[in-house]
Amino acid sequence: MQFLEELRWRGMIHDTTSGIEERLSKSGVTGYAGFDPSASSLHIGNLIPIMLLVHFQRTGNTPIALVGGATAMIGDPSGKAEERKLLSMETINYNLECLKKQLAKFLDFSGRNAAHIVNNHDWFNEIRFLDFLRDVGKHLTVNYMVAKDSVKNRWESGISFTEFSYQLLQGYDFVRLYRTMGCVLQVGGSDQWGNITSGVELVRRMAGGEVDALTCPLLTRADGTKFGKSAGGESVWLDPQQTSPYKFYQYWLNISDEDAPRLLRIFSLLSRDAVESLEKEHAGAPHLRVMQRALAEDITVRVHSRDDYTRAVEASEILFGKGTNETLHRLSEQDFLSIFEGVPQVQIGRAELENGITVVDLVSEKSGMFGSKSEARRMILQGGLFLNKEKCGDPVKTIGPRLLLQNHYLLFQKGKKNYFILKVV
Repeated sequence: MQFLEELRWRGMIHDTTSGIEERLSKSGVTGYAGFDPSASSLHIGNLIPIMLLVHFQRTGNTPIALVGGATAMIGDPSGKAEERKLLSMETINYNLECLKKQLAKFLDFSGRNAAHIVNNHDWFNEIRFLDFLRDVGKHLTVNYMVAKDSVKNRWESGISFTEFSYQLLQGYDFVRLYRTMGCVLQVGGSDQWGNITSGVELVRRMAGGEVDALTCPLLTRADGTKFGKSAGGESVWLDPQQTSPYKFYQYWLNISDEDAPRLLRIFSLLSRDAVESLEKEHAGAPHLRVMQRALAEDITVRVHSRDDYTRAVEASEILFGKGTNETLHRLSEQDFLSIFEGVPQVQIGRAELENGITVVDLVSEKSGMFGSKSEARRMILQGGLFLNKEKCGDPVKTIGPRLLLQNHYLLFQKGKKNYFILKVV
């Protein structure tokens, strides 16, 4: 019951099976969520089922994260307008290992209710096709399966038998976990309701058991756009190589005031009192964005690390004049380019820099940042030009390779907000 109460105030319940209150009133039950290894990283949309498992474990229950090595070979039709491209076993196995490492950051694998990670390929690899048709397929009618949204929505455009059979495979996962690990609950996003309830039905028919399903609402932003995409339309990944900690932090920092209360409840581990206190503080001073900052800190630290969060904050302050030369040198090249995305950029040859070149020549003749040497010299002498966040006071100061950021870049700034990048190639 603690689990359901926690989810209710956080707004994380969309659908449940009847009788779930009574069956979850017992302490220490086992439940699972499935994750699709169709990519080498989870994205922030996957954080919804992850957070369901996190709250499940924090309220004294045992979570199972099922990584679908077998079902990834088939492809889930839920929410898809066309057939998925089939992946090789080598790709799936690589993705599996990547996802296991990410899931291990959120769940506790020690103690009385230690979490488990399982791969459904371990049991499907042992089942013969004819045996599966006889022992599993006979329990669900075609009429029952077609009525599911994941199939019904594809009926006119066409769905292969391969993807049509997906709900049978996912349903059998529930049967297997019920029999071998005493699993009595499956959780997921609301788009998975059809697949999950097929599992509930299979457990009832094949094992005579009563199990439950619970889904969380799918999220969209207040403006109607899909949650989990950046402003440019790219997915926001948990892998720092695919979405840098800086960009990850920025995503949460830039959510709207309308979205912040709901996302703070769903994605942070802050208590109810803490969330409500932040809401009151935000109402009194919206410009400080205290809800967004609290959420960005909480989720960035848990997905990446405290150090990554600190560096992301420092990087974010660079554009607002708070960064230093030292801060710039600590940035990765990926973060540097992310921060100054869209800033005018000109290339010069490395040989020119190694031979030594004055500031005034570099920002006028070589880069075209200034229309003339005299204009550049005047700006420098007036203290209005900065190189790598440090004031350029001497027009004839020689610039060499030792000043390069990430061994490639020089960052110039005219006034408070006008940036210019020289890339040395």
